[in-house]
Amino acid sequence: MHPTLAEPAAAPRPPLERLALYLLLGSSAGLPFYMFNAVLLLRLARHDVDIVLIGFFAWVALLPVFKFTWAPLLDRFAIPGFSRFWGSRRSWIMLSQLGIFLSMLAMAFTSDDKSLPVTALFAVLLAFWTTTLEVAADGWRIELAPTQVEQGPMVTANLWGYRSAMVVAGSGAAYVAGQFDWTWAYLAIATLAFLPFPLLCAMRPSEPSPASGRGLETPSRSAALATGLIASAAILFLSLVVTATIGWLLLEIAGRAGITSKTNITPIVLLLAILPFVVLALALPWIRRLEPDAPARRSAAIGPYVDVFWRYDYAVLPLLAFVAIYRMGDVMTLTLSHPMWNARGYSLNQIAIADGPVAIVSSVAGVALGGWMAARWRLGLALTVGALGSAMGNWVFVWLWQVPPSNSVIYLSAGIDQFAHGLESAVFVVYLSMLVNPRYPVAQYAFLSGFAFLLPRLVAGASGAMQKQIGYDGFFWLAGGLSAAAILILPFMANAKPRTDDA
Repeated sequence: MHPTLAEPAAAPRPPLERLALYLLLGSSAGLPFYMFNAVLLLRLARHDVDIVLIGFFAWVALLPVFKFTWAPLLDRFAIPGFSRFWGSRRSWIMLSQLGIFLSMLAMAFTSDDKSLPVTALFAVLLAFWTTTLEVAADGWRIELAPTQVEQGPMVTANLWGYRSAMVVAGSGAAYVAGQFDWTWAYLAIATLAFLPFPLLCAMRPSEPSPASGRGLETPSRSAALATGLIASAAILFLSLVVTATIGWLLLEIAGRAGITSKTNITPIVLLLAILPFVVLALALPWIRRLEPDAPARRSAAIGPYVDVFWRYDYAVLPLLAFVAIYRMGDVMTLTLSHPMWNARGYSLNQIAIADGPVAIVSSVAGVALGGWMAARWRLGLALTVGALGSAMGNWVFVWLWQVPPSNSVIYLSAGIDQFAHGLESAVFVVYLSMLVNPRYPVAQYAFLSGFAFLLPRLVAGASGAMQKQIGYDGFFWLAGGLSAAAILILPFMANAKPRTDDA
């Protein structure tokens, strides 16, 4: 039996200050997430952007899928100034918070969406810095809490902060936009997202840690902050130039290929979604024969990722298939739930309440139950309950679309959705954390959590095209069915036991 599906072993619980730290870090990442995802899609819908183009914007959320490509940089480098005083992990978190704040300011002052490429540019930058913050925080969490029993409370605290901040951002932005406009909505959330930065600046100097790899000198706080801000300004400007250049090239390629909002992209998306599995299957026979001293396994660049396939052998294929579809319905629902509410005639104030008080209470309850289940139950059973709950959370939107609009309908459906996906998220994060080799916590968790959203977010980008073919009710029936389908793969994971070098 896969060790992550077995009974959890006893271990000490993490201290309260560590839980508080991850509550804060979860909030730091949760606040910006909706602003380049659900809130942006709602904003575009209110500006009467075509539903297919709105679906394309869901591909901004694909960026976190590829975080494994830059995750190793967070282990090998640190931000000058910040790192010498606060440590490597916090230096990346502080840089990321500056990037998040400035990206949201840019989105605020371009909130009329008159230039969709400009809107996309700043949304991508916001997604990049949000993801970088998550990478640093996730790697640190796995180092601090290596066992399943420790991970349960840590993940619960992190997801409480993350999902609470996420829905506060969603509801707060909708409410402010309803009272004023989208510029003020983004400015308000940008201000909230920046609040943890001065708190981090006020923290004491970091002690030497495994993440830093060496003892830390401690210059004066003001000198470290000034140096860090100068280095951050250079890095943020470079990221803007690189992102704008890549975006321009992609738009040129799409234009020359004749891709428009009228193009049927669903077959293309499905083909792209299948390619990673084909490549992995072809590479596996070579990877499983590698010796411990093989260059591919010792490489700092690709060694952590090769290790995943080497340790799990052929069982890695059903394992990754399960990982790839477990959150499918959740992501699809997030993509079109807000445009659907808008199409059904719900006001921004009603959406703000559904995304705010209703969602936050429901999400916190779901995360609490999911974290408790992940720490106490066999993970196989907890994953099954999470998948079934997610399916119900998706199917409730079929009912919402078919009945007359009312407060009770939108609030009940939002509550069921948030509770189910909060529970599912907590269980799934613990499961992914247990798959990771403790030698490579940052890179492997970045790879697995990114791979988990590759297929869902590829498909989510075609959501608008699907909706035009099968309607909103058909779309949410499909999303729920895909959530439930993950259960069918669980029996094939029973033999996914990781091997060691002496196996």
